[in-house]
Amino acid sequence: MGRKRPERKNAKLINAILETYEPETTGDIQEILKDLTADLLEDMLMAELDDHLDYEYGDKPLSLNTRNGYSSKRVKGSNGEMDIKVPRDRDGSFEPQIVKKHEKDISNIENQIISMYGRGMTTRDISAHIQEIYGFGLSESTVTKITNKILPTIEEWRQRPLEKVYPFVFMDAIHYNVRDNGAVVKKAVYIVLAYTMDGLKEVLGMYVGENESSKYWLMVLNDLKNRGLEDVLIFATDNLPGFSQAITAVYPKAEIQKCIIHQIRSSTRYVNYKDIRELMKDLKTVYKANTEETAMIQLDFFDDKWGKKYPSCVSSWRNNWAELSTFFKYPPEIRKLMYTTNAIENFNRQLRKVTKNKTIFPTDFSLEKSLYLAMINASSKWTSRMRGWDQILAQLNIFF
Repeated sequence: MGRKRPERKNAKLINAILETYEPETTGDIQEILKDLTADLLEDMLMAELDDHLDYEYGDKPLSLNTRNGYSSKRVKGSNGEMDIKVPRDRDGSFEPQIVKKHEKDISNIENQIISMYGRGMTTRDISAHIQEIYGFGLSESTVTKITNKILPTIEEWRQRPLEKVYPFVFMDAIHYNVRDNGAVVKKAVYIVLAYTMDGLKEVLGMYVGENESSKYWLMVLNDLKNRGLEDVLIFATDNLPGFSQAITAVYPKAEIQKCIIHQIRSSTRYVNYKDIRELMKDLKTVYKANTEETAMIQLDFFDDKWGKKYPSCVSSWRNNWAELSTFFKYPPEIRKLMYTTNAIENFNRQLRKVTKNKTIFPTDFSLEKSLYLAMINASSKWTSRMRGWDQILAQLNIFF
């Protein structure tokens, strides 16, 4: 015997709609949704008038101000235009809130819900907030359906064409807990941020994937290439093994600078707290040197002093030196920009600020929605060119 199909939450309502309207096409369904929305709005307007007059329909009026029929109004919702009947009172003092006087577009509430979601509010918080402001509830599933309307916009943004050349591209990943097949798993969000040839910041892409790996970064880089990015002058990355090989496979002419801050963190992870201050002071003479030659001399001094006690710290700098030292060949204005991933780290902090209330995301889609809306809010402030960009661009033209 076959398994019985599980009954849907709204099965009775759906069956009643099907029996009443007998839809045959998606257009029919669209019209049904408009009719149902109009009926719901009219019921809510009637309830508002009951509250205003302090008596319900059919009861005896308590004052001279009574019901006075209806006026017709055409409004625009997310399912299209619809005609509704707005109840009136005799002295004209009724001010409806759900559909205000002279208001034609009632999709505004959906925009507010999407905006609240973008500021980091959970679906439960949004549902309670709507109840508090408007006096009627929206289920968490309804809030989710409304925010899902931006998914096509996210996909369009993700596939948009890119410029042919970006002088600086920063790559990093942040991690979130997401439900996947009933289990909570740690997922990486691969983020690519760049400076354009005009000196403006732009997020080129955000990709939700498994734990950070060079193999996935290779897929990200190929996606950038397929969207029209032909050349990158300088990549700034964290110290993930295999990262450089992935970049070289797609953009063989690009310079690669491993983040000095990431290198400091990883190489000093096991240094005793009693030594850390003095060791960091000595290490600073290496990466703050004026030239690579001076830096190499300072690294030798550092090795002589700390190599026996912390051999893995010293070997980490020597093994990665080729891509830690890239910035030494450039003037100070370019060095300052490229030798750390501060630009993308600052952006990551803005994302975390918005998503901090959501310890676990129910789906990849919910995570993507939150990050996209947070990115839109953050990037709306990126309206100014980087200070001194003309000089930086002139220097890049000499080197490249």
